[in-house]
Amino acid sequence: MLANLQHTNLFLLVSTEQLTIVLLITAAVFLIFIALAVIKMYKLKAENKRLTESDAFKAEVDEGYKDFTEGHLYDNK
Repeated sequence: MLANLQHTNLFLLVSTEQLTIVLLITAAVFLIFIALAVIKMYKLKAENKRLTESDAFKAEVDEGYKDFTEGHLYDNK
């Protein structure tokens, strides 16, 4: 029984090298995700700039303020 328990404890031990390898792989995966997110952010920023400079957006913004008090609920005649 004691030998079986010691064998189980030895199985749970992890060497420093194994832990280092696992941590390096995990860090590499997260670095890849961060790099992809940064690339996506710059692409979205460029697309947003292109869309805001397009004619359709400018026509929508240039309409300006319209006075809505000229309706039938107000006596502005």
